Amino acid sequence: MPKKILLVDDDRKMLDVMRRYLENHDFTVVFTDNGSEALMMARDSKPDVVVTDVALPGLDGFSLCKALKSSPETAATPVIIISGDRTEDDDIVSGYDRGADDYLTKPFAFPVLTAKINAVMRRYEAAGASGKIKEQGVELDPGSRSVKLGGKPVPLTRKEFDLLTLLLEKKGRVLGVPYILETVWGYDTANYDNPHTVETHVSSLRKKLGSKLAAHITSVTGHGYKFE
Repeated sequence: MPKKILLVDDDRKMLDVMRRYLENHDFTVVFTDNGSEALMMARDSKPDVVVTDVALPGLDGFSLCKALKSSPETAATPVIIISGDRTEDDDIVSGYDRGADDYLTKPFAFPVLTAKINAVMRRYEAAGASGKIKEQGVELDPGSRSVKLGGKPVPLTRKEFDLLTLLLEKKGRVLGVPYILETVWGYDTANYDNPHTVETHVSSLRKKLGSKLAAHITSVTGHGYKFE
């Protein structure tokens, strides 16, 4: 069965071109140019992935992403943010902080968009197939994308969750920054290799997990990070 994509962009020409390209590559596409309408469509049509521009009337792309990730109905739906204006590192980090699964700056090649769509779907499918992970008082459930510490829920962003999952699954192994960027963010490190992205999320993750558990997430100078 073809995967369903919800496209959201107020540039009607761009929206139409993306729609036709994805339909020609075996996706089913529903679309709108309005963020508020997109929120309702995501709840009603249950897309496999949402691809949204940042600049939208009604609800902007950042707010749409945050709303989707905050609702139990749509929290497990991958969201890819695209933007031609919000292209700085701080903008990209802001998108991830709101729960985005990937961030793509315009202009981009359409094969890159389809590759990122397929990559986030693979990550979600793999996570859904994994069992619960229990380590040092942490219980991580990939299926419900939830984390508990000492039986109490820990509110993590989408990328913090994916980062912790990777560290726990690969415990004891040093994970290089390029590997983390490729696996968690889906970046092509030939084009993007900014260690600040990983550093920021590791720091935030440590704070949320508390000092005792944070001590198990160690930095290996010149190499990367590991959970030990």
